[in-house]
Amino acid sequence: MTGSSGAPALAILGPGATRLVRELDQLFAGWGVAAGAEEISPPPLYPVTDLEKFDVYDNFPHLAWVAGGLDLDGGDVKPVDGAFAPSGLRETRYGLPHATCYGAYLYHEGTDLPGDILVTLVNRCFRNEDHYGGLRRLASFQMREIVALGSYEHTQQVIARFTERIEAFAEALGLGLTREAASDPFFKNDGARALLAKLSPVKYEFQYGDLAIASVNTHRNFFGERCDIRLPAGEHAFTSCVAFGLERWLAVLSEVHDTDLSAALAAVRGAAAAVGPAPAA
Repeated sequence: MTGSSGAPALAILGPGATRLVRELDQLFAGWGVAAGAEEISPPPLYPVTDLEKFDVYDNFPHLAWVAGGLDLDGGDVKPVDGAFAPSGLRETRYGLPHATCYGAYLYHEGTDLPGDILVTLVNRCFRNEDHYGGLRRLASFQMREIVALGSYEHTQQVIARFTERIEAFAEALGLGLTREAASDPFFKNDGARALLAKLSPVKYEFQYGDLAIASVNTHRNFFGERCDIRLPAGEHAFTSCVAFGLERWLAVLSEVHDTDLSAALAAVRGAAAAVGPAPAA
């Protein structure tokens, strides 16, 4: 099913696994489009200055991966034991995102929204974990997101609507997911938003056993302020997002169907037909 490149932190998906991941991604993207989302295509890395806006390096330094060029003007550019020496690297000005939704806020940076909108996008995410475990926990994986921007009521309606859809889809698949409040402190720990997040959870994960395969997240107006995204009345936009870890869904479905990916694909198609398309907003 998977190749051994970088195992267990990285995986090359075989034909059957690729078909199933694409089916899942098209399904989740289709839910977003049916609800009124437009699709955008983000880059796989961003300037460090962009990610700094979101306190990535304050709140998630342990997850961060960065990218830079080789110093060809005097550094040692030959890897030793599979690694480059710091002397062989130039300044690192690009960061690899650990979440897909950043692209939605940066795309709308400095704009005035016409009203409540939805965006959907998929990207490679990168996390420098303290351990890895095959498809369940990878250094690089794909995440499909549906992002709401607009009024607070809009962001909460989107979360409620897709929470119901995820639960119905999981039930049709026979997965028996649990919905658990989770900690995802993208707010600075000493800020008012962080305190409010502790009093009212901003992230819920849908877990199969101990593995989260989807989540819904409320950001209030954090990203609207950081990217100066405004509503027609002039106030900063609120945002929320729904996220699906594609390789994690693959891992769970492979486990449930005893590595029979053809059976897993048929089950996904059957469950998708059972729950139907997402209702329009």
